[in-house]
Amino acid sequence: MSVLTRSEARARAGVLDVHRYSIDLDLTRGDAVFGSTTVVGFAARESADTFVEVRAQTLHRAVLDGTDLDTSSYADGRLPLAGLAPGEHELRVEADLAYSRTGEGMHRFTDPADGETYLYTMCCMTDAPGVFAAFDQPDLKAGFAVSVTAPHEWTVLGNGRAERVAAGRWELAPTPPISTYLMALAAGPYHSVRAEHRGIPFRLHVRRSLAPYLDADADELLDITRRCFDRYHEIFDEPYPFDSYDQAFVPEFNSGAMENPGLVTFRDEFVFRSAVTDTERQTRAMVIAHEMAHMWFGDLVTLKWWDDIWLNESFAEYMGFQILTEATGFDGTWTDFAVARKSWGYDADERPSTHPVAPEPDAVPDTASARLNFDGISYAKGASALRQLVAWLGESDFLAGINDHFARHRFGNATLADFIDSLARASGRDVHAWADAWLRTTGVDLLAAEVSSASAEDGTGGAAGRAASGGARGGCAGWRLAVRHTGSRPHRVTVGAYSHDPGGALTLRGRHVLDVPADGDPEPLTVAGPRPDLLLLNDGDLTYAKIRLDAASWGAVERSLSRLADPLARAVVWNTARDMVRDVHLPPTGYLAVARAHLPYETDTAVVQGVLAFARAHLADRFLPHTERGAALSALRAVCRDILRITEDGSGPGLRLSALRTFVDSSADPDSLGEWLAAGIVPGGPELDPELRWRILARLAVLGAASPADIDAELARDPSATGREGAARCRAALPDLAAKEAAWADLFENDELSAYLVTATADGFWHPEQRDLVRDFVPRYFPAAVAAAARRGPAIAEALGSRYGFPLHAVDAETLRLTEKCLRDADPAPALRRKLADQQDDLRRALRIRDGASAN
Repeated sequence: MSVLTRSEARARAGVLDVHRYSIDLDLTRGDAVFGSTTVVGFAARESADTFVEVRAQTLHRAVLDGTDLDTSSYADGRLPLAGLAPGEHELRVEADLAYSRTGEGMHRFTDPADGETYLYTMCCMTDAPGVFAAFDQPDLKAGFAVSVTAPHEWTVLGNGRAERVAAGRWELAPTPPISTYLMALAAGPYHSVRAEHRGIPFRLHVRRSLAPYLDADADELLDITRRCFDRYHEIFDEPYPFDSYDQAFVPEFNSGAMENPGLVTFRDEFVFRSAVTDTERQTRAMVIAHEMAHMWFGDLVTLKWWDDIWLNESFAEYMGFQILTEATGFDGTWTDFAVARKSWGYDADERPSTHPVAPEPDAVPDTASARLNFDGISYAKGASALRQLVAWLGESDFLAGINDHFARHRFGNATLADFIDSLARASGRDVHAWADAWLRTTGVDLLAAEVSSASAEDGTGGAAGRAASGGARGGCAGWRLAVRHTGSRPHRVTVGAYSHDPGGALTLRGRHVLDVPADGDPEPLTVAGPRPDLLLLNDGDLTYAKIRLDAASWGAVERSLSRLADPLARAVVWNTARDMVRDVHLPPTGYLAVARAHLPYETDTAVVQGVLAFARAHLADRFLPHTERGAALSALRAVCRDILRITEDGSGPGLRLSALRTFVDSSADPDSLGEWLAAGIVPGGPELDPELRWRILARLAVLGAASPADIDAELARDPSATGREGAARCRAALPDLAAKEAAWADLFENDELSAYLVTATADGFWHPEQRDLVRDFVPRYFPAAVAAAARRGPAIAEALGSRYGFPLHAVDAETLRLTEKCLRDADPAPALRRKLADQQDDLRRALRIRDGASAN
């Protein structure tokens, strides 16, 4: 199918005004296709040639103003509309469209647990034509009226309130103007929990086999929804703009969630059927807050073109974490952001594929390139930039600018310039210059601390230095902090001054605010008294920059990191250590030594999860030579054993679960794992739930201690969709050539697996323990991935190029050569090209780190 270019979208928006869509869907035509009849009311401002998009399996009929069109010109998902006269028009398109198995368009899923079938749409960003005929671009907004024919026992949900008007017949209330990518539908025998708040229906939906798990968490989910809803109404002048608020947890959903007005769809892994940590519950709550923010940022006011993705995602990311902090009992949100999200942004921003938070419009020439920008830049970096903006502007001016923006553009479209104008009006500040420095640039700034002694006599406390807290005067000894700034952005940062108390804890002595100019270093800070043991730049994590500690401060970290009271300060330190490893300033073994000394005493689950994940997936599997991997895994097991021992008394269940997962994934002892699986419990707890059972069995498969019969038995015990994914992962992990060939055929040849099953199978395929067995598959990967991506589309392309699909274990010059050759010669699809380009850069970094570790 063709992609829409920006120039095509501008031309079409220049001649058309779209008023309404009337869509009639027939979901009773079997398991391959559904009927879609669309009537579009629109006006042409002048005589024009244009087109409408629809991805028809069979295009039955197209009628313009009562006259049948010749459909022989329909090609590549486009139906030409030639010779439109100025004035009002009505287009009717009747077609059969294919169900999707990859989470794009109208996805169809049959639950293996009970045989029930469920449908849902995913129209973002270019998949609306897989559901209905559309002028599919975000700045041609229109009202939607949808009617549906479905099996009698099904429930139908959509953007507006749904009413069953006859057996198997549903009508959805018309919507106010929304973009085509926001049209939503879900249908099937969904289990629902119903509530109401402030006159708005609040409902939760999930497939029937997950009903007990939704019911168990319904009070929590609805409470979070109400609290966030109320907080948004406290800070936004514009009330919630739609008639209902449904939240549907749907199967095989590729994204975390989607902000469809009135019907937010979530991946149904957020309905927990196994034990989770407190941080994972917090993440679910953050996603609820994030998607609700989109009702204003994205749905009420929508980007004009996809260069302004950040106007949707950066704001929802920032507001999701901030509103969760303000409105709920979750108090570790920004620590989780620092550990789990910010590193995503830093990593993306250091690759050649980086882009500005708000790229120039010409840098996003079509929808294929726009899709690639749903990444750590548009989410995590953009949210970090907004957090820095709030620190600079102040919250009241920031919110005043937001409300001005909503008032001026409600139910319309807006651009970066529009939003910056609103902030400038509200604050009286030069926000345009700030935006140029922060939103139009790429890369990560570096702030490095240099600390020296200071006194009035040596001149450092005079005009050349900035005195703080009665800085060094009259010969009183003090200390001097110089911050060396590499980069191009202004920063307002806090410096935390910590010293050891008599008990050995790092205690806060004071905080100092520095304004770092865009084009140089800030004025040095001079303070009287003995220098603190730890001077922590970016304490509070209010800016987006890499940090380098001075040598004495790093020494304090090595001795006493776990004695630093504030979890967010600890997260800043751990991120600093992570960046040092990636930049070859700290050997991986140095990071592991700090983890070995301090992680057992960490009390924040987000920090434990983040550190263990980085150490396991990056240090042990990629950054250290294969000959040192065993020692790294042994060190990780020792850390996990300590955490398990400390939490045997029932304290810290989230810490215990995090440690147990990594212990299992790092185990080299199949006998113990087999005993746990047979007993159904870990010594000291917990009992093994389905997630832990599949995790243990997968590790046993990697170690050669599981058989196909073991996998079949576990699948019989857990025949759910998650169980099916677990079985696929385990079968692909078996250290047997026949098993690998079978998994390879499923991944690259059969074209039958959903995106979820592709990911699970790929996750089981590549393992460092099996590098000799899979060596010959590495060169086969590149042509196979290119071919499969071309056949199956962006969702599968992204899965095959992801950390699951790519042979990450093969950190060597030959894999790098093959990656370079594929990018140069094979013309991979855009989604796969982006993934491979990122894998190429990550591979080069891993090789540099290995070379640096060897040199040390």
